[in-house]
Amino acid sequence: MIDVKHISKDFVSPKKYPGLRGAIKGLFSREKVIKNAVNDISFHIDKGEIVGYIGSNGAGKSTTIKMMTGILNPTSGECIANGINPSKNRKANAKNIGVVFGQRTQLWWDLPLNESFTILKEIYNVSDENYTERMKFLNEVLELEEFMDRPVRTLSLGQRMRGDLGAALLHNPKVLYLDEPTIGLDLVVKDNIRKAIKKINEMYETTIILTTHDIGDIEELCNRIIIIDKGTKIYDGSLEKLKDIYGSKRKISIEVKHDDSLRTFSLSSKLNISPEKCITDYDEKSYTLHVTFDKHQIQTPDILSAIMEIADVKDVVIQETELAEIVKEIYNNGVTGDIA
Repeated sequence: MIDVKHISKDFVSPKKYPGLRGAIKGLFSREKVIKNAVNDISFHIDKGEIVGYIGSNGAGKSTTIKMMTGILNPTSGECIANGINPSKNRKANAKNIGVVFGQRTQLWWDLPLNESFTILKEIYNVSDENYTERMKFLNEVLELEEFMDRPVRTLSLGQRMRGDLGAALLHNPKVLYLDEPTIGLDLVVKDNIRKAIKKINEMYETTIILTTHDIGDIEELCNRIIIIDKGTKIYDGSLEKLKDIYGSKRKISIEVKHDDSLRTFSLSSKLNISPEKCITDYDEKSYTLHVTFDKHQIQTPDILSAIMEIADVKDVVIQETELAEIVKEIYNNGVTGDIA
């Protein structure tokens, strides 16, 4: 469905100099500054996939999406979506895609929502029969009827987002690009938007590319994520694989009956490992031993057996590393080794 082949994007701008003299010099200087926003990115997305495309601010996400939608031309490489090169055939590409930007709208601000849909029907040459069928489906999944007659400017953020999503799907696009579709929405509305996206994908096999900072969107909607950093792809794979590779830390909280022996107990010595591989913290008020360790190097049963030899265990809570923590760590510190 979508093939991105070694695309790169450079932005060229005049070189700026400090101070008043620099400003005057800049008027006559021909020196240029080249900023590489996207660097040699390649990936393939199959029909019907929902792929999360994520990265920190300034990583190159929006630039990549703009090249995939045909808004920008790549400096090198190419993108083919449903057999069409977006930058060379924008009109044909526009009929194949839908786009939703969380902070922008494609709806007419002062017109009732239903009139915006009527205008879009004509723009995309949607037949009366297909329009009736699509509107019936969109009303079912997005519940648009309650505010269809109201001007867009009077809608709440959640209502407008549902309207924008409906507008993007009116012509039954093969590919849907979603940029922060749940930004600023409350939990109930977020959940409804996610359910609608899932149903649209299941019913029509719509290929969906999702950019978001909301990890909940990724976990609820995507089986695959692509992470970029400083314009370069650093990961492309499943959530499970990412958690297995990068989320190796695990924490166990073991509550025991009152036992002072845990104050001086050394779990690392008992397991014959170095202390940094098995960090322990004993809370004397709750009689709970917290153990943080690498699940690839130490097994949970070994830890529990060592504790049960000296104390009566009342309760055990095992906590995996959350996806949000993994992604935050990657954003802050990059990756340890090649996981792409």
